[in-house]
Amino acid sequence: MPQIKPTRSELIKLGRKIKLSNTGYKILKKKRDGLVMKLFDMVEEAKEAQETLEESYEVAKKLLGMTLAFEGEITVASCALIKKGTPEFFLEGQNIMGVQVPKISDLSVKTEIKERGYSILSTSSKIDETVEEYEKVLEYVAKAVEAESTLKKVLNEIEVTKRRVNALDTKIIPKLESEKKFIVFRLEELERENTFRLKMIKDKKSKKRS
Repeated sequence: MPQIKPTRSELIKLGRKIKLSNTGYKILKKKRDGLVMKLFDMVEEAKEAQETLEESYEVAKKLLGMTLAFEGEITVASCALIKKGTPEFFLEGQNIMGVQVPKISDLSVKTEIKERGYSILSTSSKIDETVEEYEKVLEYVAKAVEAESTLKKVLNEIEVTKRRVNALDTKIIPKLESEKKFIVFRLEELERENTFRLKMIKDKKSKKRS
């Protein structure tokens, strides 16, 4: 190890680096394990959100089919084009063990009948029911997207943390420990050499006196 200076000051520096690396390893390992535990719950939440969305969409699709048969395609298409209102929401972040994930709040999808733009006198309640069902679908879409985005971010963070833990465990810490052993070995070797040199000097002085 030609780049390593076998000095006591270097040994102290290495000791600090090893201590810091071991602390980092424990923290990252704890974070990884904690995220994995959280992941199980997130998978269930994402699965439930997707299933709810699919069920809601099937209900809305069947209701739309009935409304088309009852009102006709022209009337339904006209109401769809006339309908006013744009879904509103506020996207913020939440922290899950150091991971910033999206959080949708203040989601506003539902509209009052009088705010939809089409005439309630020239249409039946089927139109209103269909609109309400598709507004529910939009709510579930937002929830499903939030759950899936959170899941992807946490999965990515687990992979990143796992690589860091492995790097510390298999490369960085062993390398530092190896360098420490080398310095300790060289210092002990130098100490033996100094001891032997001093002994030789002492023996020479003794011989001169005699």
